[in-house]
Amino acid sequence: MAYVTVGKENSTNIDLYYEDHGSGKPIVLVHGYPLAGRAWEKQIPALLTAGYRVITYDRRGFGKSSQPWTGYNADTFAEDLHALVTKLDLRNFVLGGHSMGGEEVARYVGKYGTSNVSKAIFVSAVPPFLLKTPDNPEGVDASVFEGIKKAVIADRPALLKQFCLLFYNYADLKGKLVSEEALDASWNIAVACSPKGALDCVDSWGTDFRNDLKRFDIPTLVIHGDDDRIVPFPNSGKRTAALIKGSKLQVIQGGPHGIAWTHSDQVNNALLEFLGQAERSEKVA
Repeated sequence: MAYVTVGKENSTNIDLYYEDHGSGKPIVLVHGYPLAGRAWEKQIPALLTAGYRVITYDRRGFGKSSQPWTGYNADTFAEDLHALVTKLDLRNFVLGGHSMGGEEVARYVGKYGTSNVSKAIFVSAVPPFLLKTPDNPEGVDASVFEGIKKAVIADRPALLKQFCLLFYNYADLKGKLVSEEALDASWNIAVACSPKGALDCVDSWGTDFRNDLKRFDIPTLVIHGDDDRIVPFPNSGKRTAALIKGSKLQVIQGGPHGIAWTHSDQVNNALLEFLGQAERSEKVA
């Protein structure tokens, strides 16, 4: 198993678990809350078959990575990602994030620019600014986030089970686009996460990424389901696409938050079409 050390907490290293498969143009995929890099398992084969090198990793506090007590904020997540990119000496890579992984995509570009990033992908992602404020009336009321935090403190496993149900719109799609076994697998990954991380990450969802998105000067794809009950499309994906000049928006009809699993064929086709078009544009330029 491969790890990159991104810091230290007292006597122990903070290590991120990652996987690095295939060859060709590198694509770094960042998972959402409360899962791990395994969440991309329906995209990895399609991308490898198309000739890409695919890199996934587990965010601090999740999956097989370390579970420190601190660092669950957008800046640290972007720094962790930068440490991985630096270790692997990645150049001209594609950066994609699902849900909370979109925070890493946005803040990474906001902090480090696009000199080494050739394309960006947002899937059911949190940006641009999910928290409702006087200058952001399109956001979600702060009471929603506070309610989630209280539920994490009261009964984290129960909250994560409910989260997984909403992740897939399970009441509507069970037995059709998602199985009970897939739901259980997601919960098993989720419940193993850091209790502190599960709590602190909720605050990161209210981060303002609007200035980060202003730095995007690369081909960008935004994919979002129009029935996302965790990160609603009108509050997030629709606005992100509008803020990034020249971005491509792909709306998955009836898609829940977990479209990478439930609508994997549509997501994969959108990814491959976008990557192919972007590469052709690069060659022409």
